[in-house]
Amino acid sequence: MVGRPGGLLVEMTDGTAQFNAENYRISAYYDLAKVAVNRLAFSQGHELAAHGSTAVSVTPGRPRSEMMLAGFGVSEDNWRDALDGTVTGFPTTPAGFAESESPRYVVAIAALAGDPDRAQWNQRSVSSADLARAYGCTDLDGTQPDSWGAEEDR
Repeated sequence: MVGRPGGLLVEMTDGTAQFNAENYRISAYYDLAKVAVNRLAFSQGHELAAHGSTAVSVTPGRPRSEMMLAGFGVSEDNWRDALDGTVTGFPTTPAGFAESESPRYVVAIAALAGDPDRAQWNQRSVSSADLARAYGCTDLDGTQPDSWGAEEDR
């Protein structure tokens, strides 16, 4: 990052800096771990800026992984069929599942990496949805899910 200026360092975490500052996360150690990743990106961005590099922490939303889909008896193609709980023999989906995102939704990070003005994101803590809106990216189903809510609401 120092030897080849212009790089992008992305820390992946759970919860934006604002969310984690306002919400206790299970236990003191877990809470500290969640806050620390966002702070790490902030600090790295401070040090890397002098070298033309950018650091940001990105928080994906509620996951819609292959394992989770299999647990509800659906696939990426028909995952919404599980929302009303009528898929025979499978449990009702958890709250917020309608706003879940596939693991591919973080494709917005690739858009960020390709942005010559990516330094505008330096030291920030954002959700995958924040980046997707900024770069016009969509999830596999063509939507822009936002498990965390609008950035100004966090």
